[in-house]
Amino acid sequence: MTPKAYQDGLAGLRAVRDKAKPLERQLAKIQAELEKLYAQRDREVRTLGAYEKAKADRLATSAGVSVIDIVALVPSLGPQGPTEAPTGAVVTQEASEVPEGPEAAAQAIKESEVSPTHDKPTPAADEATETTTNSTVQPATPALAAPAPTPVAAQDSTAAAVPSAPAAGDARELPSIPAGPAGDRWIYTEPNLASKRPNFKQAARQMAFLDTATGTLVWQGGTVRLDLGHASVAEILTAVYATVPADVERIYVTAGDPWHRTAASHQFLKDAVAEWLNGPLPEGWQVESSRGKDRQAGHLVHPRNPVGRWQRGTDQHTEIRSVAEWFDPAGADPATVRAAFVELWKALRHHWDDVVLMGSPSQTGRDLWSRTIPAKTGTKWADGYPVMSQEIRALLHATAGQGRTELISPPRTPERLPGWYEADRTFAYAKHTWMSGVGLPARVTAAAFAAMSEKEQANALFSPSHWHIRVTVPTGWNHVGLLPAPAPGERSWHYPSEGGRTFTTWAGGAEVNLALRNPIQPWTIEILDGLVWEKGDPLKDWSNKLKDAWARLRAQSNLHGDERQRQAAALASRAVRSILLYGIGTFAQRPRITTGSVELGTSGEVPEIPDGARLTSLTDTHVTWERNSGFARDPYAHPEWAAGVWSSARAALLSGPTGAKDPATGKPVRAGALHLPAGSILAFRTDAIYSSVRPDWPYSGEPGDYLLKGAMPWEVAAPTTDAEFYVLQELGRQALEAEGL
Repeated sequence: MTPKAYQDGLAGLRAVRDKAKPLERQLAKIQAELEKLYAQRDREVRTLGAYEKAKADRLATSAGVSVIDIVALVPSLGPQGPTEAPTGAVVTQEASEVPEGPEAAAQAIKESEVSPTHDKPTPAADEATETTTNSTVQPATPALAAPAPTPVAAQDSTAAAVPSAPAAGDARELPSIPAGPAGDRWIYTEPNLASKRPNFKQAARQMAFLDTATGTLVWQGGTVRLDLGHASVAEILTAVYATVPADVERIYVTAGDPWHRTAASHQFLKDAVAEWLNGPLPEGWQVESSRGKDRQAGHLVHPRNPVGRWQRGTDQHTEIRSVAEWFDPAGADPATVRAAFVELWKALRHHWDDVVLMGSPSQTGRDLWSRTIPAKTGTKWADGYPVMSQEIRALLHATAGQGRTELISPPRTPERLPGWYEADRTFAYAKHTWMSGVGLPARVTAAAFAAMSEKEQANALFSPSHWHIRVTVPTGWNHVGLLPAPAPGERSWHYPSEGGRTFTTWAGGAEVNLALRNPIQPWTIEILDGLVWEKGDPLKDWSNKLKDAWARLRAQSNLHGDERQRQAAALASRAVRSILLYGIGTFAQRPRITTGSVELGTSGEVPEIPDGARLTSLTDTHVTWERNSGFARDPYAHPEWAAGVWSSARAALLSGPTGAKDPATGKPVRAGALHLPAGSILAFRTDAIYSSVRPDWPYSGEPGDYLLKGAMPWEVAAPTTDAEFYVLQELGRQALEAEGL
């Protein structure tokens, strides 16, 4: 570089600085104004909340925040039930079209729902004084080898329903159901809201598959190679629709990730995605506006799998999506990916004559499930599965975690490990859909639980249920933790294992039973409160059909004579897994985080953003905002089902039966972390166990079986960070693959 070039560069840098400074000042001013308005809003909410007829939902709508936010400001509104529905009432509505996603006003960028991986429960407040009543439960027909009668105490809880957030650095405390009549008023179903079988067929969309790295485009009409330039939105739309007909409404990107092209210049991937989605459009194109109940409008900003939606005129609509929503293409070319979607459709059509592949596996899963709802008059639940009260749904959102993610590091493990092994449960969630809670839950208080007979207590614990409990780890316990506890800081859950430690948490019946009847030593559980549902099987038919489709595709991937078709069938089988996995996730109905982006004015002034939103980023051309939209009135919101599956899967990760029989006892061989030596467990990742000892569990390829996916039978250093863990995970998989060659 010459001195002149260096001086010119400094001048250019100063020009960038001079442009940025006014924007920074504008942003700071806006942030200050927002803080003042938020403070004013909170004061007015508290004032209006004191009115005797105030309603949390009305205040939430007017304030532009969620009901949970209102209740946090005015706790007295928390236990209020709707006057339209008396306690215990089950009210249903007529079936209507199932939307592909929640309707909303169009925004340049819109994120309709928080990813299932983001699990941030609502903070809870200090528990109030409690009165203790002890009771003992004798397992009636225990799931595991029964220990001696296990102490399970029942205890009244008078903790506040929606407490204030804990101080920074303190352990997060979970909410609870208010004591007495205030809590009983939570037990109702939403008026005129139930899951019913749809009376219409989804509209099929024509698809195209595009590798943006090579420009290869495949659709029903053939294969072409396009010149995409830098693969901007404008270049993709122009090149694709100069080739394919306008009725192709969905473009799946199979490779290239064009939305990450500018990732190096952004602190967060989401900002790079937003910049790509907001890029210039060809003449005549615009961001899509609302176009019917089964259509979403605007863009979905996701750091890795975004969705862009555009339209040209009033008749042509298109969306660009990542095929990674469905499966990892693993280097497959667009033609093979398209063949995978064809095979997926064929396998599903064997069970659903009206199957339509929708934009994502979660949308497809929910739609297929809705078509298994009983419809024959007189059949139980033919009037629909009722949706729980918003209070119960919010409680489950805050207290029912998802898959177990834990890294166990020295000194809980040796610094040098004798080996590294990864055992992953095949299609695990499909194993836990045979029973779910249906109807209105019964609240079981501590006093009510104590008054039950031992058989009634066992029946309650083995029913679909969710329990507020105080847990004591046995003295001398030297294995992994069994029950999730609210964690301080950013991590949502951890699993205490120190002998003698006591903590309060919520857990599903499957995990409570596992803690009481584990094969090593029973834990002590005190019942503080609980919700127990009637036993039903709303997911069984749906799950069985998906399992059959999965098995057919797996067999095809092993036996087909054509290599491309074998690969396509394997990818399709993974798509079926995603349909079930993410379909279950949609039942959880997390509070929606809506994001949007608005363009800066011609002079750089920041335009008005929606009420209740906060700024998240500022670029040269756009301001991006984010707003918590709370819980929608979704007829398919059943967090009790998702929570039950997740709880059962976490319990099975510790101990569960396999399909093989023990020749000595004739009973099923059990597998899981508790059947490996203490100190050998290194990590959990949803359905996988990582150990320093090679698991010797039978594998027949059935859902729930453990498949060895990684193995390094030599000494390695124990991982102490997630980065080190993922390095060992990849090395272990490569080593096992090399071993099999």
